[in-house]
Amino acid sequence: MVAGSIKEELAIAVPAEMLWKAAFATGDESSLRNLFAGLSNAEVKIDGDGEPGSIYSLKFNPGVGAGTVFIKGRLAARDNEAQVISFNEVTIEGGEMAAAQLKSQVVRCKVEPTVEGGCVAKVTIDYESLNGRPLSPVDEAKLMKGYVGLMKKMEENMVAYSSVLA
Repeated sequence: MVAGSIKEELAIAVPAEMLWKAAFATGDESSLRNLFAGLSNAEVKIDGDGEPGSIYSLKFNPGVGAGTVFIKGRLAARDNEAQVISFNEVTIEGGEMAAAQLKSQVVRCKVEPTVEGGCVAKVTIDYESLNGRPLSPVDEAKLMKGYVGLMKKMEENMVAYSSVLA
């Protein structure tokens, strides 16, 4: 049973096809490590072939006061044509969001091109809390902030190296 759902649309300053290819089209650890370059001690690990059912793990130290953060999730689906990816069984340990409040998360991202040449990443988090009630707006914002931060770091690195990625 879903206790809550959070949605965020992020303007990204790279073409949709570039973002999709670099971040989501395959399960390539090396590419993902490059996208998260600059995050303190970022470690990316994929258990499996990178296809649905594979477990994706990200460990990093986001900086001041937040401590080490571990994000782990099972790739549920990847649709390269529609540019939609989803992860279930997502867990977070550490960081600003009190992961102890959550029983489960499903994270979905859809990438859509914009007429300006960039794209919009539509991130949806469906979660089930331990107490069966929605999180407070403050905790929902903290939860989404982590995912937005990861997307913005990918964007930053892609803009910096767009000539190499194109």
